[in-house]
Amino acid sequence: MFTGLVEALAPVADVVPEGPGKRLVLRHGEIAAGASIGESIAINGCCLTVIAVAVDDDDDTLAFQAGEETLSRTNLGELSAGDAVNLERSLKLNAELGGHFVTGHIDAVGTLDERIDDGDWSTCWFRMPAALATQIVSKGSIAVDGVSLTVVDVEPERFSVALIPHTLNLTTLGRLAVGGRVNLETDLLAKYVQKQITAMRGENTKS
Repeated sequence: MFTGLVEALAPVADVVPEGPGKRLVLRHGEIAAGASIGESIAINGCCLTVIAVAVDDDDDTLAFQAGEETLSRTNLGELSAGDAVNLERSLKLNAELGGHFVTGHIDAVGTLDERIDDGDWSTCWFRMPAALATQIVSKGSIAVDGVSLTVVDVEPERFSVALIPHTLNLTTLGRLAVGGRVNLETDLLAKYVQKQITAMRGENTKS
């Protein structure tokens, strides 16, 4: 479980093909120094397991394996050396919840449809599969590339968010151009509400 509060913007050191999947090697001294093999870390909002840690004076790295399913359903399959990703370590039970509950299980890949910059601030419209629209509401929460954001407006196939300079500077969203693909995870509570409503409607139809 995660919060959507990105801890670091980390460069991709290497992407190594491994069978149907890939090994992703990321460089970040502080997170690598405190990471353990088997730990869960969200990469652009996608929960992966640390499989190797290398810590030395010149090159502190963490390695992850992403399978074919993960690569096809997220934007991780598009990464190459030199790209940057958002990192967040898993939520500890005694930690404050500053964002919202994020599972690290990506619902869909969206695209940046429109970006309106106003000085150091930006309003971004993301296009999404229409099936997600019922799980997204104005003033609700959504994770975009693992970043916990508040939804501004919702249309049948897209939604908007307002990004502050801090978010733009410290996450991948600041360098995102129109057409760029992002991982989307809708609010966990919205999923449960939708499921209950769907079940209730089914019962009413049967009766």
